[in-house]
Amino acid sequence: MDESAKDMRGSIPKLPEVRPYQPVPYEVESMLDPFKASKIEPESKYRQTAGKGGAFQPDFEARELRNSLLEKYPIESLRMIGYLNVNKQPIAVIQVEDKVKQIKVGDYVGFDFGMVTKITDKEVELRELIQDSAGDWSERKSSLLLQSKEGGKK
Repeated sequence: MDESAKDMRGSIPKLPEVRPYQPVPYEVESMLDPFKASKIEPESKYRQTAGKGGAFQPDFEARELRNSLLEKYPIESLRMIGYLNVNKQPIAVIQVEDKVKQIKVGDYVGFDFGMVTKITDKEVELRELIQDSAGDWSERKSSLLLQSKEGGKK
């Protein structure tokens, strides 16, 4: 073993040449500050100025004037329990807690300014306006499906 180990020598590669440090200028005056409070938390809905918030900014005053019961609950807590066709106009029957309301196309429901766009015998389609962390408003589509009584009391 001594004989076979005598010809073995470990070799360590040479270290790479060290280059001198060159600083890079950090110029961000023209960029948005990612830690600015308005980027982390949107401005209050009542302090939004005209022209800010994008093309989909909702009308908060109109919401206060409507004072709709169904706008005081999140979409997740609303249940479509029925469908009516009155004078060729579709109407959905919505239940929230122990209250039952009828809605038609154009009515508003939910926290996110959800406007009813279409009612069928199986679902209610909504167009909601949501605000992102930068304060801009955008559209999203959602729906309430007809709830069946299957799986209930026997």
